[in-house]
Amino acid sequence: MDWRDKLGDFPVTRRQLVAGALVGGGLAVAWWLWPRHYSSPLAPGPDERDFGGWITIGRDGVVTVAVPQLEMGQGITTVLAQVVAVELGADWRQIAVEPAPPSGLYANIPLAAKWAPLWSNLPAFASDPDSRLAENFARKSAFIATADGMSLSGYETPLREAAASARALLAMAAAARWGVDWEECEVERGLVRHGEQELGFGKLAEAAAELEPPDPPPLKVEPAAEDPSPIEAELAPSFPRLDLPAKVDGSFLFAGDIRLPGMVYASIRHGPLGNTDLVRFDTKAISGLKGLVAVVKSKRYLAVVAESWWIAEQALKSMRPVFGGPGSVESVAALEALEAAHETTDLERIVEVGDADGLLARPDHAETYMVAPAVHAAIETASATARYDGTTLELWIAAQAPELTRRAAAKAIGISPQDVVLYPTAAGGSFDARLERRHAIEAAQIAEQIGRPVQLTWPRVQEFQSIPVRTPVSARLEAAFVPTSGGRIAAWRTRLAMPATVREFGNRLFDNMTAEAAAERSEGEADVLACEGAVPPYPIENVAIDHLPVSLPFPTGRMRGNAAAYNAFFTESFIDELAERAGRDPFLYRMEMLGQSPRMADTLRRATRLASWDGGRRGTGQGLAMVRMGSPDGGGRIACVAQASLGEGGVRVTKLHAAVDIGRVVNHDIARQQIEGGLIFGLSLATGSSIAYEDGKPVPNRLSGLALPTLADCPEIVIEFVTGDGPAFDPGELGVAVAPPAIANALYSATGVRFRRLPLLSEGL
Repeated sequence: MDWRDKLGDFPVTRRQLVAGALVGGGLAVAWWLWPRHYSSPLAPGPDERDFGGWITIGRDGVVTVAVPQLEMGQGITTVLAQVVAVELGADWRQIAVEPAPPSGLYANIPLAAKWAPLWSNLPAFASDPDSRLAENFARKSAFIATADGMSLSGYETPLREAAASARALLAMAAAARWGVDWEECEVERGLVRHGEQELGFGKLAEAAAELEPPDPPPLKVEPAAEDPSPIEAELAPSFPRLDLPAKVDGSFLFAGDIRLPGMVYASIRHGPLGNTDLVRFDTKAISGLKGLVAVVKSKRYLAVVAESWWIAEQALKSMRPVFGGPGSVESVAALEALEAAHETTDLERIVEVGDADGLLARPDHAETYMVAPAVHAAIETASATARYDGTTLELWIAAQAPELTRRAAAKAIGISPQDVVLYPTAAGGSFDARLERRHAIEAAQIAEQIGRPVQLTWPRVQEFQSIPVRTPVSARLEAAFVPTSGGRIAAWRTRLAMPATVREFGNRLFDNMTAEAAAERSEGEADVLACEGAVPPYPIENVAIDHLPVSLPFPTGRMRGNAAAYNAFFTESFIDELAERAGRDPFLYRMEMLGQSPRMADTLRRATRLASWDGGRRGTGQGLAMVRMGSPDGGGRIACVAQASLGEGGVRVTKLHAAVDIGRVVNHDIARQQIEGGLIFGLSLATGSSIAYEDGKPVPNRLSGLALPTLADCPEIVIEFVTGDGPAFDPGELGVAVAPPAIANALYSATGVRFRRLPLLSEGL
């Protein structure tokens, strides 16, 4: 007999499990750290007992986990549910999930601490995840954001505590029936057992609701973890993705899939960069158009609402809106300004260790690198559905920062945030684009004006034009060798010419500024977060990192991998050049510097063994790079060997071999997917994804023009995980950062030409 025979009187369908439905009475389980001044974010149904919190247990035995992170394809919904299932002792088949509404209970405190420079006047005190400042800010503002790979660090502990308390309550309820000590009961596979006696969760929920959980929660000795060995990788996953069946059959709902009674559809036009104000448009061109509902004009956009999105889009084309302003943006001059900044702009010292400046009065080697603006190219363009009845605004949207999105929409139509209900939907790819919420504001304004439910979907060109790009950067790296040491690095200096791009983003996110106002406020400011990852992961005694703040005429923002990704390209490309200058094998050159970093050294050794490293000699087409993210003691590490060549079709990458150390692996299958996806994303940044602005408009303006890798372009990928018991690290950003420098170094091996610009080949041969 399995758990389904013990659940109770109600049948459970797979659809209910995936959707997180509750049948009959239920139990919402709290835990000892529950802030008593918060009302429960989970609305109870009839006959449900609400204790407020993260977990509900129905009389049917279904365990529903509240997930406060946006599902963007990264599998976080499954990983967080797995943490609960393991700690609770539930069977995976009885686990369901429910997107959590914005609430201070679900605050992402570690991310709030990391982003303290963006919201706090005392970032030095607020940047500790254990600080009261960070916690108070995050809880008071209901700061929930899915970004920077902080989901596990933000939510694993509270989820484990919630599940441990629930497990204890269930055991206590069973023990009271059997007249035994609850500590003697075992909880596994959805059953509470004592000797020959056993009861399912559903039979115990009502009684458990009346009890007080132990303080502190009785956490299991071992948290959720899986063996990442290659043999285990061949087996069916123990915790398969909860979202996969619905995605396969097409029933999974993304933002653009929402349908409401009486809903109409809107398309939109924004002005070219530099010419943002709507001047005129031709209404006569759409006179008598069948299916037209309304024309909505604003200072910054023109929208058409119709019975179908296609009608709305064709109407906009016919109306030919004209925008005006200070002048259209040309990105070529802006990028030239970045390179000139090394000679003309005062620097801001971000990191200083030892006396790098003194040793680099005459550097032994110096090079300049560049990354161009890059676009997110999410599968689903910005889409939001809004319904406003004159009192309450309902918003269906994929939002990485839901509470801040809710507040921005409320402000846009002059209502209280408490009168906005946000229904979180999954994102069809995002890569931090859904931290921006201009489309939420516009959808709210259009719904207010037309008085009907409306779904706004941006055309692709508007996505490219109106979502801030990954910042361009010009980097100058310099190194000095220890005399007669065979190339050992004595001093290192990195100077990054770029806008204060993360501060700019923070002004938009936390202060709800327009792109222009956000950029203006951040002008000339030093940006610590924009320089993240610039310190080499090697023990160099004298290091200096400088930021040269440069103003650009177009907005910039975040992208998957963020600062660590472009800084990894600079650092690992430069390390290869230093190895060549010293006449050394790039692998051995790195290994000699990693004597005090055994985890880094082990990762590097494994990657070269996987790829049968041949010394990176000219003509082999092999290139090497490695990246560390997070703290030196914890964090994640990846080393990658790329096999690449240059042909008539451009860059051809045939193999990527990677060794990965992310500490404890929670879900092996999803971790592998994240690394594979990150490597392909990094490949796309190495070969394409870049745009320019001509007359304020993005070029190219279609996915087909971005030189993105197709399935035929995807290389063979071999991944090996290092078995570790360190803190679990989210692997989603690692592959993005390591692939571009590994490919660039492989191209040098293949061609003898150094490519110091992303995307590769953009500077010609």
